[in-house]
Amino acid sequence: MKIHAEAAERHTLSVLVDNEPGILARIAGMFTARGYNIESLTVTDVSEDEAISRITIVTNGSARVIDQIIAQTERMPPVYKVTDLTEIGPHVERDMALVKVAGTGDHRIEALRLADVYRARVVDSTTGSFVFEVTGNSEKVDSFIELMREVGLVEVARTGVVAIGRGKEAS
Repeated sequence: MKIHAEAAERHTLSVLVDNEPGILARIAGMFTARGYNIESLTVTDVSEDEAISRITIVTNGSARVIDQIIAQTERMPPVYKVTDLTEIGPHVERDMALVKVAGTGDHRIEALRLADVYRARVVDSTTGSFVFEVTGNSEKVDSFIELMREVGLVEVARTGVVAIGRGKEAS
């Protein structure tokens, strides 16, 4: 008997839930209990009356694992809808990071030059450091952070991925 390992793929899931205490812990607990990894997790209120929240989860897994994650999440009582944005096709994803860089002289000039290339905004500045805000897909943010390591990276704070389907239909 040969066992073939299925290729793990990155998937972005949008989960609409009741905005109630403990729901995030229950969903995260389901991932933990089954050994699934969460790469990114964001939550926000999406209704006028603050009754519904959207949880955006980025995870990795084979097609079978992703199907299990979706099925198990859909069975949770406060969950209205689970959408695999990766499977439905075109969607928009954004990640935002605040990146603190310290340096003087050439390192300072290089940090500003790279920030310009990546369209990162300076949101705070002192004579010895900058805080940049960089927004884009996760690969762009990762790349910017890696470049800043060479010119004086001090610390990073990230939002995690937010995503929404393209077109006029709700995702």
